[in-house]
Amino acid sequence: MRLLQILSFFLFISFVHAQEEAVHSVYFEFDKSDLNAKQGDELINFIKKIDSTRIESIEIFGYTDDIGKEAYNFKLSTKRASVIQQKMIDGGIKNRIIVTIEGKGRILIDDDVVENLPEKRSKNRRVDVVINLKPLPKIEIPGFYNTIQKNHIVGDHIYLDNILFDRGSSKLDFKSKTALDKIAKLLMKYKNLQFEIQGHVCCTPQYQKEAIDRETRKRELSTNRAQSVYKYLVFKKIAKNRMTFKGYGNTVPLGKGTEYDRRVELVITKI
Repeated sequence: MRLLQILSFFLFISFVHAQEEAVHSVYFEFDKSDLNAKQGDELINFIKKIDSTRIESIEIFGYTDDIGKEAYNFKLSTKRASVIQQKMIDGGIKNRIIVTIEGKGRILIDDDVVENLPEKRSKNRRVDVVINLKPLPKIEIPGFYNTIQKNHIVGDHIYLDNILFDRGSSKLDFKSKTALDKIAKLLMKYKNLQFEIQGHVCCTPQYQKEAIDRETRKRELSTNRAQSVYKYLVFKKIAKNRMTFKGYGNTVPLGKGTEYDRRVELVITKI
């Protein structure tokens, strides 16, 4: 049991420290460390296509084939790595993010490998540029709530469950105002939140997106409902520059019943 716990711990550590990387390899001629213009341009273009805000560090590792003495190959691989480093600096890559420049020497080939031996050796005469990338930011999906939360993200919907209007009306009743009083207190607490007040209607023909407000006798009911909430929140000292309001007519039904579509909701636009 103790062994399993230890193994689980190291697997967890390995997972935590796993890092995304991008690798570009530059191949050299036999016994050479010269870099031609095309190779240099391809290297710089590869690096510059990567989101610079994600580049944490760059490592350069040089190699040679298995022909020749070990000391000579180590020196040659180090020189190749240094040539790549200088090309990157000349190309505008900041030296401070290049954390490793290392010659690894020769790459040995298994004794039983005879097929395509020249090709395998040519691929070992290279420098690998390893770009370590920071993790992508966590993608948060907007959620749906029935009150104001401490930690919202842009796009969150707050359904005001207790603010449902009579058919054809944009007036707030006592129950709605009581619910808005609670919302207003939370909005005063979380002053960073900005939001759109969205008004909705039900029970109009599909071709008639908006409904008539029986008080104004104009086809503006969803807008008036949103505006009613806006005005009440202004009355409760919520700053006007934190809010906008808009009517959406019957275009966003909840599918829970017509009474639920005679509603207003808040959508977070800035935090």
